[in-house]
Amino acid sequence: MQYLGTQNHDHGETPRIGVLLVNLGTPDAPTRSALRRYLREFLSDPRVVEVPRLLWWCILNGVILNVRPSRSARAYRTVWTEAGSPLLVHTRDQARALQEALHKTHGERVVVDFAMRYGNPSIPSGLDALWRRGARQLLVLPLYPQYSGPTTASTFDAVAANFRHRRWLPELRFLNQYHDHPAYIGALADSVRAHWADHGRADQLLFSYHGEPQRYLDQGDPYHCQCLKTSRLVAGELGLSEGEYQSAFQSRFGREPWLQPYTDETLKGLPASGNRSVQVICPGFAADCLETLEEIAVENREVFLAAGGERFDYIPCLNAGRGHIEALRQIVDGQIADWLARPAPREGTRERARAMGAPN
Repeated sequence: MQYLGTQNHDHGETPRIGVLLVNLGTPDAPTRSALRRYLREFLSDPRVVEVPRLLWWCILNGVILNVRPSRSARAYRTVWTEAGSPLLVHTRDQARALQEALHKTHGERVVVDFAMRYGNPSIPSGLDALWRRGARQLLVLPLYPQYSGPTTASTFDAVAANFRHRRWLPELRFLNQYHDHPAYIGALADSVRAHWADHGRADQLLFSYHGEPQRYLDQGDPYHCQCLKTSRLVAGELGLSEGEYQSAFQSRFGREPWLQPYTDETLKGLPASGNRSVQVICPGFAADCLETLEEIAVENREVFLAAGGERFDYIPCLNAGRGHIEALRQIVDGQIADWLARPAPREGTRERARAMGAPN
């Protein structure tokens, strides 16, 4: 095997700490061909769809990739911006803002970049970029507050697969969840308070999380439990009673049971129970994307109003807001504190190499 190295590497370079933010991914454009490429990569991941490979290959290539790309492209066009996909724009802004925040306290010692698990910029490109900037200690921070196999573990798979081909591996840390971190909970609660200050309170606050098959929970995936804990902690910060908030799960796919209650069915039933107004927040998404801007803010709004609801508010994701960046800064600092406490030694010099008997 030919391992990836660095041509003309400077052994006198000062090592840095790298932080790689990773989000799920986005197509390159809101077109059928771009969606087909993106969905092929995404849905081919065995972490995402745990179905026997041969059976799934036939379903994916024979049915899904011939039908879904056009429908998904139409949906993406409703949220696409001049700067590109909302998820890409927000994640890039988060990386830039986090870099600025860390620079204020750590100077040039810490460098930040971002990548997407599927699509571009890819995880290999993000790792390459940080290595070129001198990152020899690496913190990978998947932007999934609640751990799940299809998201967090898949990110680890991609990082590990890339490392299999590298000559020199950085010292690695991988953050697998931050669902109950006080700064993250505080940022969520503050975003709700800010919305209340501008729009008033609704009858119900609904926490909507991306769903996954029920069997994942049955087999030990902690995602469901961590989502409910996030909701409970945020509700506690806001002083809400049990009857003033609920948690639900969106974006189910296929025929098997997914985590319940389902978001659309929950919204459909709220007006009949006397809840004519609702505010929806999506704490499992670090950045607004198709699933929040189109599925929740448009499709599920229509579901609620058609069922007799009178007022539907969507509370945006934390995105690159000040509270979110401060939360990410605290999370990162907690992970790299001991690295920062060490001196930042130079990797070595050619003179030192010669003194140890290395050839000129």
